Amino acid sequence: MKKITTILVLVCFMTIPIFHLQAQETNPDDVLGTWTTIDDETGRKKSVVKLFLKGDKLYGKVIQLFRLPDEDPNPVCDECDKDDPRYNQDVIGMEIIKDMKSDGNIWDDGTILDPENGKIYSCKIWLQDGDLQVRGYLGFSFIGRSQTWIK
Repeated sequence: MKKITTILVLVCFMTIPIFHLQAQETNPDDVLGTWTTIDDETGRKKSVVKLFLKGDKLYGKVIQLFRLPDEDPNPVCDECDKDDPRYNQDVIGMEIIKDMKSDGNIWDDGTILDPENGKIYSCKIWLQDGDLQVRGYLGFSFIGRSQTWIK
């Protein structure tokens, strides 16, 4: 059992630098603008998010949703925490990315909200091959989900 635990810990620590190796040498402002989000589970377009700066921090706001015919065209975040100001607010126009700080080629130390389940995750954002990689996670960045967003 000790061998398995040791191997798992080593694999986890070996994956941490991968995020930094994948980030392209770019200007931190290259992430600004509108991005189409792609669902990492279904592969379909979900929304358009506008990334912008407030001071030196990066924020992201939903400006369009791609909804299926049977889905509410103007959903609200009814799964958000009741203490969160976004609770029961329209998803369109909602800031889902907050307080991201530039760390060279990676934006980090901020949060991303998943309006479908109301959960807030730590977030990393970086450019890779012209697309935006967005990783939401709890605790350690190697335990989470990534999405590719297209300019």
